Amino acid sequence: MDYTAVVLLQILYMIAFLALISAGLAVVFGMMRVINLAHGEFVMLGGYTTLACQRVGIDIWFAMLVIAPLVVGVVGLIVERLVIRFLYGRMIDTMLATWGLSLLLIGMVTFIFGSSAVNVPTPLPGYQLGEYQMGGYNLFIIGVTAVLYVAMWLVLRYTRWGLIARGAMQNPEIASALGYNPRTVYMVTFSIGAALSGLAGGVLAPLTGLLPASGGAYIAQAFIAVITGGAGAVIAGTLSSSVLFGVVSQIVSFAYTPVIGEIAMLALAIILLRLMPQGISGRFFRNSQ
Repeated sequence: MDYTAVVLLQILYMIAFLALISAGLAVVFGMMRVINLAHGEFVMLGGYTTLACQRVGIDIWFAMLVIAPLVVGVVGLIVERLVIRFLYGRMIDTMLATWGLSLLLIGMVTFIFGSSAVNVPTPLPGYQLGEYQMGGYNLFIIGVTAVLYVAMWLVLRYTRWGLIARGAMQNPEIASALGYNPRTVYMVTFSIGAALSGLAGGVLAPLTGLLPASGGAYIAQAFIAVITGGAGAVIAGTLSSSVLFGVVSQIVSFAYTPVIGEIAMLALAIILLRLMPQGISGRFFRNSQ
């Protein structure tokens, strides 16, 4: 019974982990069709922002939940104004530009913090579950992810800004005719996507540790979740794919090894994209967010 509870909690954590690191990419790619290859570095930057705040004595909760997303959101705003806004509709150019940006961010972080792995102290103690010692911080990540996705759904579904953003992405000409500048909407949306990536990096820093090159692992998993989820429904698609991959990855990892679990997740992504080229949302959630 205790072992079953451990497996279920680990599955929930993996689902939350995938959904959290994919949230910013889901907004940028799912809504704007911008392939941001620096997404992993935005997540990494959120983690290092939390580390820098913790080193100077700022409360770690405030650092990871407020400062990290704000800092990375500002970085995203600068990137959008200086680079991305000139490349809308030019997918290959955007990929090359954001790949170069990722290398720049890795170099800057390495110069400032060094190339060695560093850790952020876990702010919550573990707890005992029968014979097993569990990390209490995992439950916090599950809770943060749930609150984040509920908030995203409410904003996109029930607020004026959510309606304007969805309208500008679907038909910028009509949005412009109604008096809304699509370029401004793109700028704000990209910045929000970057801020969500910073939030993910800040929240995950105490568990995953930090390396300047750690963004590569994040972007691989995030792209698998977002592309398989599809662009038809940003939230429903990303959550659905995160649930599928989280369950399969953890069950296979417990049965065999974590490496086999990663392979199983990639194999499942290939099968799903072969069967559903438009993604899960394109098949099941056409009219939802």
